Amino acid sequence: MDSEKLHKEDWIVAPVGIKIARRLIESEHYAKGASNTATFLHGLYRKDDPNQECVGVSWWIPPTKSAAENTYPPNWRGVLSLSRLAIKPHVPKNACTFLLARSRKLIPRDVWPCLVTYADEWRGHIGGIYLADNWRFAGKTKPERTYQIDGRMTARKVGQKTRTHAEMLALGAVMVGSFSKYKYVYLR
Repeated sequence: MDSEKLHKEDWIVAPVGIKIARRLIESEHYAKGASNTATFLHGLYRKDDPNQECVGVSWWIPPTKSAAENTYPPNWRGVLSLSRLAIKPHVPKNACTFLLARSRKLIPRDVWPCLVTYADEWRGHIGGIYLADNWRFAGKTKPERTYQIDGRMTARKVGQKTRTHAEMLALGAVMVGSFSKYKYVYLR
């Protein structure tokens, strides 16, 4: 990442198509993939780039019902989760926080009064970018098994079903360990 600091007047955050977002997530995010749908997809662009290359993505989806109920009991349907956040390595410092803050402001607060996200302990993340954007630390989750297939994170949950450890291994998944996540909430 460049040591140059991002200057907000040189950058914009705007909606981005799912194909472009997916390519960036697959190349730059450690999970190497994302859900098949998104509620909001926002891209980071340099204003003076004639090619309008997307160099960062924020991917928002509703969390599971149980996660939403646990996060915001008064209105669990009003919870939206930041599922993926990634930027290209050449983007200046503070780009993630800039993208996060601008993306958050593009989401209608009357529909989504509560935002939630998680920093993966497995990857050494503790959530500094969320704290820089004034998110509230809401504790750590209980440790859960983390799986990969061919270097790509693979979720145990598929639709309404949660696969067992044996089912994950039968799929060819490798358990890389059991890890907690740092939970962050932004009430609007």
